[in-house]
Amino acid sequence: MTTSETSRYVRLRVELVLEVDDSGALTGAALEKIAEDEQMPDEERAHARSAVREDDAEALAYLVDPFDLVGEVPGIELAQASWSSEEIDYDPDSEEWDLGDEDDDDGYDGGPDGYPLLDADDDGRNP
Repeated sequence: MTTSETSRYVRLRVELVLEVDDSGALTGAALEKIAEDEQMPDEERAHARSAVREDDAEALAYLVDPFDLVGEVPGIELAQASWSSEEIDYDPDSEEWDLGDEDDDDGYDGGPDGYPLLDADDDGRNP
C-alpha cells in the first residue's frame, strides 16, 4: 500500500477501568447475550457460559463490542477490531493509574493526541 492508501486508516486506542458493582447483573446480561447469539456453535456456547460464570472480565468482553462505539460515526467503516478485558488491581490514588492531566509538565511537548511529537527531518517530514 502506498502512503496515501494507508493514511486513510486511523487507530483509535481507548482504555477504560470499570468497577463491577453487581457481578450477578453483569453475568446475567452476558449469559443472555450468549443465549441470543444464533451464530454461536453449541460447543462454543457451552464454553462461553462457563467462562462468564467464572470471570467478570469474560462477561464484560462478551457485552462490549467496538462496533457499538463507532457504528453511528459518519464517514467511517470499521476495518478491524480486537479487544480484551482482565481483572486488575486498581488504586485510584496511585500515580501508576494517572492518565495524565493537561497541566502536568512531564518533560516533553506532546502532540494534539497527548503522545510525544516525533522529530522532523531536515525537509520537515517525520521519519
